[in-house]
Amino acid sequence: MVTLTDIERESYKDSPIHRLDPRVKLLFALAIIVYVVSLPRIHEKNMIRLFAIEVYLLLLVLAAGLDLRYFFLRILAILPFGLGIALIQPFLRPSFIGNYTPYPLDLPLGLSITYEGFAFGSTLLAKFLVCITVIILLSSTTRLRDMVAAADRIGIPREFTLLLSMTVRYLFLFWAVLKRIRVAQETRLFNIWNQNVPRKWILKQIGHSISAIFVRSYEQGEKTYISMLCRGYGSGYDKAYYKAKIQTMDILFLLLSTGSILYIHIFI
Repeated sequence: MVTLTDIERESYKDSPIHRLDPRVKLLFALAIIVYVVSLPRIHEKNMIRLFAIEVYLLLLVLAAGLDLRYFFLRILAILPFGLGIALIQPFLRPSFIGNYTPYPLDLPLGLSITYEGFAFGSTLLAKFLVCITVIILLSSTTRLRDMVAAADRIGIPREFTLLLSMTVRYLFLFWAVLKRIRVAQETRLFNIWNQNVPRKWILKQIGHSISAIFVRSYEQGEKTYISMLCRGYGSGYDKAYYKAKIQTMDILFLLLSTGSILYIHIFI
């Protein structure tokens, strides 16, 4: 099982990718996502381009020296969300497609699979895979607090980064509270997959756990806000940033990544 501590531990490794400025890595991730999303819904070169970008990202993963087991486990944990959406596309007929070419298959319930729907579903799944790969690469090579500071420095609204910084600050605290609740349930022989216990009762216990987390988070938020007011927090606060400047390696990485995307788009 991959925990928050494991994810944060990966970001403290030392490699050429880890040493890049967080602003550069954030802009790189945003550029990859924007390019991937902007690709046509159906195009004969979509899969080749997306495969080339995925290979480039995996090379960066190897250069960063990340634990491949944790990396692919995180991808597998998120992949079902996109996989479920992509699997139903061959059976649908979106309005942006003019003509459909059905597969010569006899399916029950009057269902039919089209070439265009299959192509759109495959492209959608490939786009989703590339996007989560670059996001996991970013989070695995950048410390959470540096990522928040980088987002603020590149012009992300201050209100958003403030909320994000507070979330990062107490994310591990709430995770520890959740673990304590789970340990307490296990000591009382609670098992969510127990077939001998009514499902209604199990769902009720899960609801109690969620409500307990909500109450504790609300109480912690109140305490934190009062403490901030007592320490002079207000609209005129200033954040302390790291003093690092963009170096030559950061610029070279941006040029290399930009050139790779342009080469993939033009020549592939």
